[in-house]
Amino acid sequence: MTPNREILLLRLKPPDGSAPFWIAPGGGIEDNETVEAALRRELREEVGLREFDVGPLVWRRQHTFNWRSRRICQTEQYFIVRTERFVPCMTDRVEAEIVDNWRWWTVGQLSTAAERLTPLSLADIMLRFLQDGATRHPIELEVVTD
Repeated sequence: MTPNREILLLRLKPPDGSAPFWIAPGGGIEDNETVEAALRRELREEVGLREFDVGPLVWRRQHTFNWRSRRICQTEQYFIVRTERFVPCMTDRVEAEIVDNWRWWTVGQLSTAAERLTPLSLADIMLRFLQDGATRHPIELEVVTD
């Protein structure tokens, strides 16, 4: 999130030809990697971001879905990352095949997006964080199955 409260999202074009959707950058944890180390590596690979502050955890979910003829179940954690606005530069070739756009969004724009956002409640998550700050109690795990 920038000082102007803008959020960077990437637009994925699924390999099955279904409608594109927007996601926050980030990804999986590799062997012996901490959550923060994975976040730093993924942001470097996906958008070229090297300098940023990791803020609070604002959302957790378990998402089960089909991707490239496989059934996937992944657990996700969403953190606030504070940075200045920058122009993303993806270095991950595999991800570059499915990411076709990026955009800085305001929270108001998230709530009126024409294309799907993932998670679907992203606008509410961000609005709640901006209004109330970080939660002091454990964050519930949203469970979604497509």
